[in-house]
Formats: sequence, structure tokens, C-alpha cells
Amino acid sequence: MSYLKMTTDEHVAIITILRPPANALSSELIRELSRLLDDIEQNDDVRVVLLHGEGRFFSAGADIKEFTVISSGEEFARNGQQVFEQMEKFSKPIIAAIHGAALGGGLELAMACHVRFVSENAKLGLPELQLGIIPGFAGTQRLPRYVGLAKAAEMLFTSEPISGVEAVQWGLANKAFREEELLNEAKAFAKKVAKKSPISLKATIELLNYAKSSSFAEGVEKEAQLFGEVFGSEDAKEGIQAFLEKRSPQFKGK
Repeated sequence: MSYLKMTTDEHVAIITILRPPANALSSELIRELSRLLDDIEQNDDVRVVLLHGEGRFFSAGADIKEFTVISSGEEFARNGQQVFEQMEKFSKPIIAAIHGAALGGGLELAMACHVRFVSENAKLGLPELQLGIIPGFAGTQRLPRYVGLAKAAEMLFTSEPISGVEAVQWGLANKAFREEELLNEAKAFAKKVAKKSPISLKATIELLNYAKSSSFAEGVEKEAQLFGEVFGSEDAKEGIQAFLEKRSPQFKGK
């Protein structure tokens, strides 16, 4: 594995994202995660998965440099959506321990986990509109489920993140801890869950997925389509270039 490391501790698989400095989600990292989950699915010794990031961040977002070479925005979005859906339907609980930042694709990754623990000062947000694009990994569909429609609209429209403490208040995260306590608290929780019957855990996850409305899949499908359309616009090219050049974008609505 190039970008992920896995260790096991008392039936808990601890997956660490290793892509400094921002742990940006490249297409290859997402594919690697999918393959690793396939392996874990077959490993009876693993009952719970804990996901966290090495260094300063959980994941500060997608790999923006990769955006300059993507041929199909819709295909790019759909591939990420499939892996994050694989996570949400995974037969073993997946817990995210989020420190530093979970932004853009990083937050979409975290929202695909079943439980989210955060550091109090973490930043969580979907800043894609700042780049002239939209979330593409089901962020537009998952965020309103957690924070409600109005707060999701505010976060998307402004591109401004919320803190870990605020994320708990809004229902986006389960608990907030001091950063130095976060990983140990997440591990303790994961080990507690790992003592449950794997059969009952699998059944519970399957039932929790029924809470998704029938329109969820339609919304995700539409998101991929619109991501492709918006990604091909002049505004998107300007936004991505402005980000790489560290300047403010000048959008023209084209």
C-alpha cells in the first residue's frame, strides 16, 4: 500500500492515511482504500475499523492538482461515490477519528463512516464552491442528513468550515475531545464495539442503511451528473487555477 497503513489491536483494524502534508484524497488513495476494505471484509479477526490521518490533518480534501488532468468529472465523482457507499454499507463498523481538518472530499470520506469523533479545534466543511465546482462524493446528500437542510446550505454557499465542537452540536460528529486525547478515545470506543457479536453488528448496519430515503440514490446520481457539468465550466477551470496559484477566483457564470 502506498498511501494507507493498517495495524490491528484487539479485533480493531486501525487504518492510517499517509499522504502528507494534507492527506489529499487522490483517485489512487480511494481505490487503495476500497481494496483494503475488501480484504478486511474477509478477515474474521477484524470486527471494527478505525480511520484516521497521519500528521496535521485527517484529510484536507481532494487532490486539486489531479483536477487539472481529469478527463471525465462525472466518472471521477461516480468512482468516489461508489467507494464511500461501500463504506456506509460495510458489514463492520467504521469509525473516523478526525483531527486538524476534514474538508471537501475529506469530510465526504468522514461522513461515509458510521461514527465520527473529532478534536475540538478540527475544521469540517465542504469548500468546493470556492473552486467553482460542487461536492462530488455524495457530500450534497449526506451533509443535510446530519446538519439539516438550512445549515448544509449555509456551509455549502459560504464554503466556511465549522469547528469540531460545532460539528457535535449540529449532529455531524458524535463527540469532541482534546486533540491529544482523540485517538485513544476513538480506540477505546472501537474496542468496546468490537466486543459485540459480529453477526448483530452486520445486521444493525444493514438496518441503519434503510434509514436512507429512496431519493438518496437519485440525489447521488444527480450529483455525479451535475459535478461533471459544472467541472467542465470556465468557472471551474478558473477556480481550480486560482487555488493552485493562491489567488482569489474571478467567476463569470460561464
